[in-house]
Amino acid sequence: MTILNYLPQCGSTNDEVVNFLRSGSAEIAGLCTFFQNNGRGQYGNRWEGAAGKNIALSLAVPASSVKLSDSLFNYYTALNIRRFTANLTRNEVKIKWPNDLIINHKKVCGILIEKKKVNNRMYYIVGIGLNVLQEDFGDLPKAGSLLTQTGTHFNLTDVAESMYTFLLGNFSETAGPEGILQDYNSCLYKRNEVAVFRNDNISQNGMISKADEDGNLWIELEHGGLQKFYHKEIEMLY
Repeated sequence: MTILNYLPQCGSTNDEVVNFLRSGSAEIAGLCTFFQNNGRGQYGNRWEGAAGKNIALSLAVPASSVKLSDSLFNYYTALNIRRFTANLTRNEVKIKWPNDLIINHKKVCGILIEKKKVNNRMYYIVGIGLNVLQEDFGDLPKAGSLLTQTGTHFNLTDVAESMYTFLLGNFSETAGPEGILQDYNSCLYKRNEVAVFRNDNISQNGMISKADEDGNLWIELEHGGLQKFYHKEIEMLY
């Protein structure tokens, strides 16, 4: 099994893991830090965290080993990290579309998946930002950590190593598209519940119906009926 590499701090583990991939002989590379000072979230957002409180971990997976579409691989990744986090914390963990993890209505984990060519081979670069011990999130009222949401102090190294081992084992398994889609929808945060959504600067009530295999979210809106949205086309106000 490939080892998990560590850096005392770095800008972005998604960027740095590529360097380990280029210089190493392993087919899969993993990199972790407990202080990421220029992390990226979805759509160019920044992922910020306190030093020595959280885990930033990136895993490079050969695209040729993944027999799923990009959207389904995104769902499958979120499901695996959700399962690991639920097993670790013994709490209910939901997925906020497309791939944020929620415990007790607070975001504790964000996932960024990028595709890059390294050494003439395509890879999925799976970046995970898991809030573990941070308690003060300043002006981010929707953020939480494993500590704030469960009251448990976890060891960063133990969690990182366990998560890396868990993901390596699951990415090597074969998962069927229908099962992934069914499992993903069963874990969707606020599905079949009334919530407030905003698009085009208009807020209204709606209810999530499902996510589909193309990465769209279907919402039954109070004004407009059932519609589908792609990433960044609509925001849930939670």
